[in-house]
Amino acid sequence: MTERIARRARVTALYISLITLAVVFSGPLGWLILTSLKAPSELSVFPVQWFPAEPQWHNYIDALTHIDFLGYARNSLILATITSVLTTVSSAWMAYGFARLSAPGKKFWFGLLISTMMMPGIITLIPTYLMFAKLGLVDTYVPWILWGLSGAAYMVFLFRQFFSGMPKELEEAAILDGCGHVRIFWRIFIPQSWPVLAACMVLTFTASWGDFIAPSLLLSADRTTLAVAMTAGYVNEKGFPVQNLLAAGSTMFILPVLLMFLFFQRFFVQGFSTSGLK
Repeated sequence: MTERIARRARVTALYISLITLAVVFSGPLGWLILTSLKAPSELSVFPVQWFPAEPQWHNYIDALTHIDFLGYARNSLILATITSVLTTVSSAWMAYGFARLSAPGKKFWFGLLISTMMMPGIITLIPTYLMFAKLGLVDTYVPWILWGLSGAAYMVFLFRQFFSGMPKELEEAAILDGCGHVRIFWRIFIPQSWPVLAACMVLTFTASWGDFIAPSLLLSADRTTLAVAMTAGYVNEKGFPVQNLLAAGSTMFILPVLLMFLFFQRFFVQGFSTSGLK
């Protein structure tokens, strides 16, 4: 009886701790939503007014019309889709070579690829910009296509770990049936890799959707993304940020990524759990 009470106490304490952490981590999101529903006069009062006196739902409509929200969202969606699809496919193809093919120096090149994860992307951004400028690719979406085709080291690592754990008998049977490596990759490995595919799609889509530096550096105001447009668009006639509209726009900005994660959540978690170190 005493052991049962102690076990219930531990479980209760665990749930209380988890609920407390959930409240703490969801606090910024809750504050963002509350701010998006406030009137401008409620944003600067002291002491802080936690809840709006009357929810200003029209802030969301104003956020859509204050800038070309849907147009910039379309640009972000195009870039994020291009980047996520190409990065996922190219990373999976490279990982297949590292996991299933034999070649001299394979471990060295894989280690070199993984070591690039320690280099911050901001270091290569300016040289990359100069290279694209000389090629006449500034203010186009071609850089994102090239970045997607080059893959991502972390995604290659995830796919390589997953492919390494697949039975060799599947590959050997396909070879006996006359399949080459291209058909084996598309017919056997990719259909079995939905968890890792979902994880890579979510990670790369989120990174591209929220990217600020590259679009602000490479794209003009008309072709830029929503993340860049929001920072410069939600201002008043004096150039000061309109905080409630910025909060409303930010709330709508995170919705696609949130919905995507909720849709792929089961595969997302499974992708990491099945791509452990080998």
